[in-house]
Amino acid sequence: MAIQSSIITRDVEKIAAPTGNIYESVVVISKRARQIAVNMKEELNNKLAEFATTVDNLEEVFENREQIEISKFYERMPKATNTATDEFLEGQVAFRMRGDTDTQPEL
Repeated sequence: MAIQSSIITRDVEKIAAPTGNIYESVVVISKRARQIAVNMKEELNNKLAEFATTVDNLEEVFENREQIEISKFYERMPKATNTATDEFLEGQVAFRMRGDTDTQPEL
């Protein structure tokens, strides 16, 4: 049976360490994952917009190899949650909690 590369065991204490609370860390990671997903979707839509047809006739619609390759490339990319978790654990995500007076920018 093949092992999925998207499944990674994470140490809960390492995730909780930057915020002091696992739930706050998950909120930060989820907000960053949402940002990444939106950016990837916009990028994919912009690339696929070149292939959009204005004709609704099924006879004139054909497979475009380049469009299929672009779609497959985005399918193979790491998931937004994995990317956001890696960024968070490496300290690349700046965040602050509401009410904090720290100078870190809000996510």
